[in-house]
Amino acid sequence: MQNLLTDIDGVKVGHADDARLASGVTAVLFDSPVVAALDVRGGGPGTREDALLDLASTVESIDGFALAGGSAFGLDAGAGIQAWLAEQGRGLKVGGAVIPIVPGAIVFDLINGGDKAWGRFPPYRDLGYAAAAAASDTFALGSVGAGFGATTATFKAGLGSASAVTPGGIKVGALAVVNAAGAVTVGDGPWFWAAPFERDGEFGGRGWPEAFTPEMLTMRLKGAAGATAVENTTLVVVVTDAVLNKPQAKRLAMMAQTGMARAIYPVHAPLDGDLVFAAATGKTPIDPLAGLTELGMIAANTVSRAIARGVYEATALPFPGALPAWKDRFAR
Repeated sequence: MQNLLTDIDGVKVGHADDARLASGVTAVLFDSPVVAALDVRGGGPGTREDALLDLASTVESIDGFALAGGSAFGLDAGAGIQAWLAEQGRGLKVGGAVIPIVPGAIVFDLINGGDKAWGRFPPYRDLGYAAAAAASDTFALGSVGAGFGATTATFKAGLGSASAVTPGGIKVGALAVVNAAGAVTVGDGPWFWAAPFERDGEFGGRGWPEAFTPEMLTMRLKGAAGATAVENTTLVVVVTDAVLNKPQAKRLAMMAQTGMARAIYPVHAPLDGDLVFAAATGKTPIDPLAGLTELGMIAANTVSRAIARGVYEATALPFPGALPAWKDRFAR
């Protein structure tokens, strides 16, 4: 176990980013099609192919997920990932055609200091292709891929991941792109809201403060009164090796979403586009009641850890006025 989403067999992750652009793309790919669902709680999501994940929709499985910066421009990343998968002959077979199914979502990073004057066409399709081509069993965390330009109210953020195994032997992993309106740390201090769920000092081992003061509980919002829904979002992909149908995958996404509430303060605001994709590779049978409940509980804990790691592992952008990284201030 690497404490990554790719601890689930058959899952690969790749990044592509551009330092001048201060943005990027992350591709989550599956060796074989997987059952998937989506749960959206934020007020301003930006998504691609989300309708086919609805329980009433005909398509039962997908080939990957596209996560990108660039706001609505970043939705082009899915086309690049599709192109790479099509070249490998992977996708839904319809007659003689092969159509890779790649839902996706975006975060807003257009005003983080990077050069977004890309001309007629944004670069996200090409970045998506490069991310797919780079996908492997190991991947970097922090200011990489779709999390390259991500921020929170208090610190530079990025991409985090974590994994766990249930007592029954079911694996679950989470990947989070953290671009939240709120804060992932308690106040301005070194403590993470997700501290009770931390494992092996994976985000600094600071625990919680000895006491919570009113000042710590004050709302901190990125952009303060000027914050808008299009500027903030946390994207999560949860994958398990359990055997789930589409409604069960939806329930897993819903339960896993509570991990955001354990890691971000405040969360699920009108200012956010928070969502969770859930996918199941179908390797290990699971009890549909107690087993799924336990899986959802542990998935939520894993999501909170992934979010905290996305801030802990981030590095500051090299632009005037850029937010500091957590490690710049507290990793002494």
